[in-house]
Amino acid sequence: MFGAVIMRNLSSSSASITRIHRLKYLQHYPTTVVLPDGSSIIVRYPEPRKIITLPLDITALSESEAKIRLERRKPKTKVEIVEEERDTFSSKRYIKLMKKNKGK
Repeated sequence: MFGAVIMRNLSSSSASITRIHRLKYLQHYPTTVVLPDGSSIIVRYPEPRKIITLPLDITALSESEAKIRLERRKPKTKVEIVEEERDTFSSKRYIKLMKKNKGK
């Protein structure tokens, strides 16, 4: 009828191996997903994000490791040392200079 038409058996598994077989693509952005064990994979995500980190299950950790992880989550407070500046300026030291300039 319309020339040589090649029929392909496409399924969801073939799209995951090669590419998505669509004429119009949805807008997806390559995003790195970091799994709780530290490994990472690249997926297509509908929002432009650089990296997504999946949460770690703290109940699966030992008590000491869980305590360390919870301490890392707390915000660290910075100690600022503010020194008071003392004003050592004395106008009496410069009075003699002002008298000399006035006479000239």
